[in-house]
Amino acid sequence: MTAHRSTMRPATVRRVAAVAAAATAAVVLAACGGGDDNATGTEGSGGHNATSSPAASAPTEQGEHNAADVAFAQGMIPHHRQAVEMADLAETRAQSTDVKALAAQIKKAQDPEIRTLSGWLASWGEEVPKGSAGGGHAGHSMPGMMTDEDVTELEKSSGRAFDTAFLDMMVRHHEGAVDMARTEQADGSHRPARAMAGDIVTSQSAEITRMKALLGKN
Repeated sequence: MTAHRSTMRPATVRRVAAVAAAATAAVVLAACGGGDDNATGTEGSGGHNATSSPAASAPTEQGEHNAADVAFAQGMIPHHRQAVEMADLAETRAQSTDVKALAAQIKKAQDPEIRTLSGWLASWGEEVPKGSAGGGHAGHSMPGMMTDEDVTELEKSSGRAFDTAFLDMMVRHHEGAVDMARTEQADGSHRPARAMAGDIVTSQSAEITRMKALLGKN
C-alpha cells in the first residue's frame, strides 16, 4: 500500500496540476477576450458618441438664435421695406443722377436682405411682418422710420425738393438701421444675423457719409 501510494501520488499531482494550468489559461484567455470586447464596445460607444454628438449639435448651432435675433429680423424687414419704397420714388421724382444712383444701390442691397430675414423668421417658426411699411403705421416706433406724413411729403415732391427731402429722410433712416444693427451685434446669437448686422453698419454708415456730402451740394 505504501509503495502504491508513492507511485500514484505524483501522477495524481501532475494531472491535477495540468488541469489547473489549463483552467487558468482558459480563464486568462476569457478575461483577455472579454476585455477586448469591452474595450471595443466602450471604444465603439465612445467613438460613436464622440462622432454623433457634434452631428447632433450641428443643426442646433446652425439654427441657434435668441430673442434679439428675432427682434432684429422682425424690425429690419419693415425698416428695409420703407427704404426700398423711398428708393422706388427716386426713380421718377429725383433730379440728381447721384440721388438716383444711391437709391438704386439701396434697393439692390436691401431687397435680398428682406428675403433672407424673412427666411430666418420662417425657419424659426416666428411671424414674418406682412405688408409694406409705407402703407400703415407698422414699424413707426423703430428708430429712423418715416411717419405716414413724411412719406406723403416725399411722394408729393419732385426735382431738387425731392432730392433734399429724400437725402435728409434717408440719413435719419439709415442712422436708425445702424442703431438696430449694432444692437444685434451686441445681443444676437445667430451668426448669420450678426454678420448681416455688421454689413449693415459698414455699408449704411458709408452711405450716410455720402448722403451728407450730397446734401452739402444742394
